[in-house]
Formats: sequence, C-alpha cells, structure tokens
Amino acid sequence: MLKRTGSVTLLEEGPLVLGSSAVGGKKEAEGPLGGCFDFLYSDPRAGQKSWEKAETAMQDKAVSLALKKSGLSASEVDLLLNGDLVNQCTPSCYTASKLGIPLAGLFGACSTAAESLGLGALLVESGALRTALCVTSSHFCTAERQFRTPLAYGAQRAPSAQWTVTGAGAFVLGQGGGRGVRLRAVCFGRPIDMGVTDASNMGAAMAPAACDTFSRFFTDSSRSPSDFDLILTGDLGQIGHRIVSERMEQLGLPLGDRYNDCGLMVYDLQRQDMHAGGSGCGCSAVVLAGDVLSRMRAGTFKNVLLAGTGALMSPMSLQQGDSIVGVAHLVWLSCE
Repeated sequence: MLKRTGSVTLLEEGPLVLGSSAVGGKKEAEGPLGGCFDFLYSDPRAGQKSWEKAETAMQDKAVSLALKKSGLSASEVDLLLNGDLVNQCTPSCYTASKLGIPLAGLFGACSTAAESLGLGALLVESGALRTALCVTSSHFCTAERQFRTPLAYGAQRAPSAQWTVTGAGAFVLGQGGGRGVRLRAVCFGRPIDMGVTDASNMGAAMAPAACDTFSRFFTDSSRSPSDFDLILTGDLGQIGHRIVSERMEQLGLPLGDRYNDCGLMVYDLQRQDMHAGGSGCGCSAVVLAGDVLSRMRAGTFKNVLLAGTGALMSPMSLQQGDSIVGVAHLVWLSCE
C-alpha cells in the first residue's frame, strides 16, 4: 500500500531488491571500491568499436549479472527503466532492444539511478508490476565528447571538475516476503535553477536541489538524519558535498558524519587525479549496487538514504550559455 505524506510516498510493504550488479572500468578498479564490483573492464572500449557501444556492453553485462543473482530471466521482468547521459539515451535503447522487455526510458542525468529505483518501487508496490529492472550507466569518454571537449584536444580540467564514472549498475525489484533490502519511501525532486553556468562545477549547480529534497523528506516524513545509518548524495563531489553539509546545518537538519557522497567514495582523491571527485549516471548506481547494498545485506547498515543528484543540461544549452538546472530524487532503502 502507498501512503502519501506531503511530497513523500511511504511504501508499507516495500519491494525487495531481488538482485543487483555493478560493472566498472579501469579507473574504478583502481579506486577504493574496486573489490566491490561484479565485473571490471580493463579496456575502455570493452572490446567494441566505440565508447558509446562500450557503454551498451556495460549495461548488457550489468543486466545479465543482476538477473542471474535474482534468479529471474528477462521474460519474467515486466518493465525496464533505464537511462544514461548520451543523447536520447542511445546506449540504453540498444540494451533494451536485445531484452524483449517493455521499456520506459529515463533521463535524469546523474539522478537517473535513484529516479529509476523510485519509479520502479512505486509501480511494484502499487501492483501495476510484479518485477522491474532498473539500469543506469555512464562512460568518461562519451561524456567528455558530448559535454566538454574531445579527449584528443587535451584541455586542462578545472579543479572543480569531476570525473565521469565508467560503469553501469542494475537492480531487479520485485514483490515478495522474507528478509532483504527493501525500498521504504520515495521523494521526487523539484528542478531548481540557481543560475550556475559553469559545466565544470556541477556540484554547485546540483547541491541546492539536494538540500531541497532532503529538507522536504525529513519534514514530511517526520524523520530526522539520526534515523539513518548512511545518507548519500550521488554525486556532488567535494564542492557540492561541502555546500550540502553547511546548508543542512543552517536549516537545523545537520547530516553529520553519516553523510557521504558517491563521487567521493568511488575514487581515492589523494592517489587518483580526479579533481573534485566522481560523477555521471553510473556513479551512484555502482556505489549502491556494488558497495552499499553488500554492506546492508551484511548488516553494517540498516537504513540508507540516497538522493541522486542530476544536472539537467544538454550540449545545446551549454553551447548557448544557459544555466544548469539541478534535481535530486530520493529513495529510502531498509533491511530492518
């Protein structure tokens, strides 16, 4: 049953995460979470002819691994919700074309993983679906080519810039009893435009949206940050993480040491030259699928909040000098 309280939808039963998988690349393998991935590619092209096709291959691999863990076949999945950063979510469409599953393509930029989980959870909880497959990916090389400068150009990266994660995460949601990680609540974000135009400082563009979603969730659900073992944004990097920490404290909702950012977890910023941290659709997807869910199943965490943060820009809007609209979609995962 669904219960609406303000902008938060509480799920009485909550669909189970039946299976999940994380696929990454070479840089991700060298990071602190390298051992948490289900599969890692040493070749950035994943044996394909282009980076974009490599991203499709990563989604394909993540899907097959998540389905295997869930014990389901593609024919037993009612709906695929997937997305990426490439124009018109092309890699996601090619992955979908091979599965024979009805498709709901999504674009939420780096918030896509949380967006797909939130929508999938509501559809399963309502009884509209029995199962949902949520998939998200990104690739450093495809993002650089589309949003910034071709790699061969050798442009210098600003200190505030973040490194797009090369990876894909997949989650199978379904009805059922028993123990496991369930989605307990969903709070969709409002688009917020603070006038930031610097594409190399996306943390500052997305942070206000994260604060807005967090504050609405805590107020409407009558919960506090202390109710959660881990609170994540995905992915603001160093600058956005600092803004959210300071702003939430000003609002009287300090997140404290339980607050982390997926862009700060996936890479070792002291050892790897990633400037302000990681980003991209795949960032929160692989951190959640590869690290956080494993720790929840092991009993380390019982209640986790993930606010997926996205910069809703396009190549055209950047070329025209328009501001970057931010959004943050939140999901509450629990194994209590």
